[in-house]
Amino acid sequence: MLKQIFFSTVILLGLTSSVNATIVEFQTSQGNFQVNLYDQSTPKTVDNFLQYIDEEHYTNSVVHRVSPNFVVQGGGFSFEGQWPLERTSANPAIINEPVYSNVKGTIAMAKSPSNPNSATDQWFFNLENNASNLDLQNGGFTVFGQVIGDGMTVVEKIGGLALCQDVPMVDYSSQNCTDSTTPGIENFVVINQIIIIDSSEVTDADLSPAKNTLIGDSNNPDTGSSGGGVFIWLSIFGLILIAARKLVVQK
Repeated sequence: MLKQIFFSTVILLGLTSSVNATIVEFQTSQGNFQVNLYDQSTPKTVDNFLQYIDEEHYTNSVVHRVSPNFVVQGGGFSFEGQWPLERTSANPAIINEPVYSNVKGTIAMAKSPSNPNSATDQWFFNLENNASNLDLQNGGFTVFGQVIGDGMTVVEKIGGLALCQDVPMVDYSSQNCTDSTTPGIENFVVINQIIIIDSSEVTDADLSPAKNTLIGDSNNPDTGSSGGGVFIWLSIFGLILIAARKLVVQK
């Protein structure tokens, strides 16, 4: 309701570029943690994320992918009683905003391969400093916030769970996975809900996020989409260097 009131006020005042709520709490089956969003520097991405929260899109979704020592990914799938997980319907894709670096503890948007402007509902947390990979790949992955307080203990706990087809599982053995034993919702990492806990207009003023310097000096959201000569060669070189690393893609 708070968000609905805010968006109505925005429309009336014509302040569509402003975002008025920037600290959110992920309430999960493995514990809660808070994230401070970069509302002033990645406004389109933050606005998109908050819209999904307002629509309760993430409520009862599951974390559908962990790549150890790389990322924890969620936002786009739910468990409906059987394998495979069900893909939830997403809103239209948004423009890329590769301003900040994919260092440990940041949240960024997943997207389709070879399409910088394809992020919709899926996000991921960087478990390590993935700047050399993700700051350049596919036009740069948009970092739009960072975990605050001791929240990374929860994210790392999720990242350390046993996996079944890349999905983090609780009390679900490798034998269960091999036998394709039907799990229950209690075996998944469930995003119970994501809520807004601070509606101050600016909450990132005291943060000092690392800039993405690999994408170039320009913050043009379309960087990499048209394939300028220098960027193409940098991209090829970067992809060769990270060929052994798993990529972050929107499934």
